[in-house]
Order: sequence, then structure tokens, then C-alpha cells
Amino acid sequence: MRVLIQLRPSPDLVSALSDPCGTVTAADVAGGMPGVELDTAFAPVTVPRPAGDPLSLRPLDVSDDACVVVRGTIRDDGPDRLPAPGVAVYADPAIEAVPVRGDGPSVGDWHDVERLLNVAGLHAEGLDGDGVALAVLDTGIDGAHAARRLGRSVTLDAGSRWGASARPGESATGHGTMSAFDALIAAAHATLIDLPVLSPGRGALLSDALSALARLRTALEAQPEQSRALVVSNGWTAVAPDLPAGHPGGYSGNAAHPFNLMVSALDRAGADVVFAAGDHGRPIAGACSHPKALSVGAVDVNGDRLGYSSKGPGRLTARKPDVCAYAHFAGSAAFGADEPDAGTAAAAAVAAGLVAAVRTRWPASRLSPAELRALLRRTAEDRSEAGFDYDYGYGSVDPAGIIAALQRRARNAA
Repeated sequence: MRVLIQLRPSPDLVSALSDPCGTVTAADVAGGMPGVELDTAFAPVTVPRPAGDPLSLRPLDVSDDACVVVRGTIRDDGPDRLPAPGVAVYADPAIEAVPVRGDGPSVGDWHDVERLLNVAGLHAEGLDGDGVALAVLDTGIDGAHAARRLGRSVTLDAGSRWGASARPGESATGHGTMSAFDALIAAAHATLIDLPVLSPGRGALLSDALSALARLRTALEAQPEQSRALVVSNGWTAVAPDLPAGHPGGYSGNAAHPFNLMVSALDRAGADVVFAAGDHGRPIAGACSHPKALSVGAVDVNGDRLGYSSKGPGRLTARKPDVCAYAHFAGSAAFGADEPDAGTAAAAAVAAGLVAAVRTRWPASRLSPAELRALLRRTAEDRSEAGFDYDYGYGSVDPAGIIAALQRRARNAA
């Protein structure tokens, strides 16, 4: 089975991995490990493990310093037979973007979403995404298509300074373009970072997304702390195979999995991580249920919950989804003129755009990711039971309430 192998090499080797000009390979880190076939094409990833963080709890006795993860395959019975002392083996499930299609016609269009997001009010406050990086981990972005549909230019960065290897639009398919379009409804002037983790024509693994997040974290931490602003939109989910529930190497319910630790590290560095809650009865699991990520369910433009939107509880954090945003509207036409922008992937992108708009004037140094998530939950429009429920989370995003809360915060800080 495909696995991630976590170990702690010498401090010198960990330091060499941090050097952007370095050439440390998987064999340098884990060569000669019995029972493991290394994937030599996968560059080792450094995963920080901060002391005192609840998510640093782990099944093996390894240091609180940074660990290193490589990718490989082992026998199917291998996860319970560790290849060496001090080594942890974790699941590396496949990931996929699953657009919801065939679930009925569009309900409203993107101009309705623009109105509901109070984009005019956001822009009047100077909240339009200008200067904010919005990373889309998906299938790739066709920027020209998104620009035509929006009727305005789109700033699309190849991601070179963020460690991306693909050119804008390369291998782009509908799902990534849909996500980019939907994010730009609120954050018209954000700079899109195209990270085509789910490139068409090849299977994608959780480790591919881990590598992308690691590059984002490294680049973000190199920026001035006072002006950091990065939003990461994730419209994908993990699929089988995972290890059984309760297994220390599993992903979906395991806070100690390297990917879940990386989400925590990004949050600590000042990034806002947004995940689709999931669709069609899939559990809200793994990073989609992470306590330091915003998990987004889907409602239509009338505020009604879309039946395919996954319900809580979440596996890492029970109170998921956090909020709902809009989906199933006529928007990007990325799958054809008659296909809506559907699924919680669309809703997550809409929410990511709203977060990016806020970040225009409120970088993480002024409003931490945790504070912004709390603000989104506190101002959400309740759609069902009083307070939180597993259908809507805390309710639908309420940009007018967000603006009012930010105005109060600015006055109090003056």
C-alpha cells in the first residue's frame, strides 16, 4: 500500500532540507529501510511538530523538533510492522475533486451571489482582495476562461515564488477554473496562485497536497510578518484507501497525521485554510474537519441547504461544518453553459474569496486566522436551530455582519 513514512534524520540533514538550493533526496533521508520501496520522485517534506500544540500528540516517541516525511509503498500488512525504531508510517490515500453534476438546474446566478456577499459594501470598505494571495489547490485554472466569464482581468500567478511548478492554466480542467471563478466573486483583485495538485491524467495522492502546503508555508514564513496574507482554497477530499478507524497511521480521524499537522503549521504561520465539507453523504473527515481550517457546507442563493452537502459531526472536530456559503448557481460555466457551479467545493471557494477580501486590510498580524474563523462563525446567519447544528454549522456567511464587526474592532483599536 502507498504510505507516508515519517522519521527524524540528523539536524544537519533537516537543515539541508530547508535550503532552497539543496538537493536532498528521499534516499538520503530513508535509504535502505527494510520492507519499503521509496518513491524517489517525491521530494522529502519537513513537517514541524511544535511543543504544546494539541495536534502534536502522536503514537510514537519522536522529537518535538521538525520531522521529515518521504513517500513509498509497503506490504499491505506493513503499517503494523514498522521498518525501523522511531519511524511512523501513515496512510497516503488518493484525493480527488468531485464536482456535483446531475443534481438539478442552477438556482440563481453569480450576480445573486455577488449581491448576497455584499460585494459593493466590501469594496466600499476597501476589501477587494488587492495584494492578497489566494492559492487554489485543485485541477488547474484556465484564467482566460474565468476572465471572460467575469468580464474583467484576472491576476494569475504561476506560483514560482510559492514553489509551484506548473504554468498558469497548464492542464487546467473545469473544477479548478470553477473554484477560481467563485473565489473571485468577492475578492476581485486577489492574485490567484495556481497549484494544480490534481492534474488531469494522473492519480493524485494526499502527499501531493502535503508537498504543496509545505511549499506555501515556507514561502509565507519568508515574508514580513506584519503583512502576511494567504488564503488556501481546497475543494477536494480524500478517498480510499485509508487505514481503519483508530489506527495510529490513519488520516481521516488522526490529528497526528503529517497532513493534519501541516494544516496546523500553516495556520500558525498566518494562512487561512479553507476546505469543502464534502458531498453526497461523505463524512466530514481529515483536514475537512480540522480545528484550524474553515469547513464550508453549501446552501443555494435562497439560503436553503443543498441536500448533497455533508453533515457533521466532523471526525477531527465534532462541530463541523463551521459555516455555509453559496453553491449550485450559474457561474463559471466551466463544465458547460447549463451546468451550475455546484458542490461544497464551490461553496468553499466562495467563502475563500470572502476571507481573501477581508485580508485586504486585515492581515494575519491584525486578525489571526483563528480570530477570523471565530468572526465568521459569530456573525453567521442562523439557518436552523439556535446556535450550531450539524446541517448548517453556525449558519450562512453574513458579509454585512462581518463588515460591522470589523468596523467595531477598528474603532476599539483606535
